[in-house]
Amino acid sequence: MGDDAELTAAVLAAQNGDETAFRAVYRSVHPRLLGYVRTLVGDLDAEDVTSESWLQIARDLERFSGDADRFRGWAARIARNRALDHIRMRGRRPMAVGDETELTGRAAESDTAGEAMEALATGRTFDLIARLPQDQAEAVVLRVVVGLDAKTAAETLGKRPGAVRTAAHRGLRKLAELLGEDPDTAGALDALPAQRGPRGRVLPSGGVTHAGAPTQKDM
Repeated sequence: MGDDAELTAAVLAAQNGDETAFRAVYRSVHPRLLGYVRTLVGDLDAEDVTSESWLQIARDLERFSGDADRFRGWAARIARNRALDHIRMRGRRPMAVGDETELTGRAAESDTAGEAMEALATGRTFDLIARLPQDQAEAVVLRVVVGLDAKTAAETLGKRPGAVRTAAHRGLRKLAELLGEDPDTAGALDALPAQRGPRGRVLPSGGVTHAGAPTQKDM
């Protein structure tokens, strides 16, 4: 079975009370979910907020219905809600979110979705993501790190899929610029593992602007 099939089976088994299966679900989803929460609340509080999210996931798991993709989206929505609650309780506001009406949805000549970044697991790269506008940072992490498709990411953020695609595209281009300026992370977009595109299609790894890169519509 592929990774998604294994996660779908593990979620179903966990819903039936299999603790080993729940641990497998946690190991599969937690690192990426933690990365997303870090985008929202920062390093200091990310572990606590993500732990609270998992408590809710475990409590509500029996009411979940769907496959691996839907589970990742469901978990991300829970984590986002917990993060925003945390921000409100601490009296802090998240970084300003761009007006999605400004996102035209126009495809660029090349796109960096295929350069999906396992390198985002490094703290340094997440520091760079924190420098992006909030809408771009969330879109990049949900699409590239958590692995959501545009529709599921849009549901998580309460936006249109086209707006999320554009925000992710702009965020990835800006991140590539930031990585190029930082000698410690300049190679982070190179030699990355292939990522799945629409309908399971494998997207290429490698340079950010190589010829034949997938268009924004592929994100």
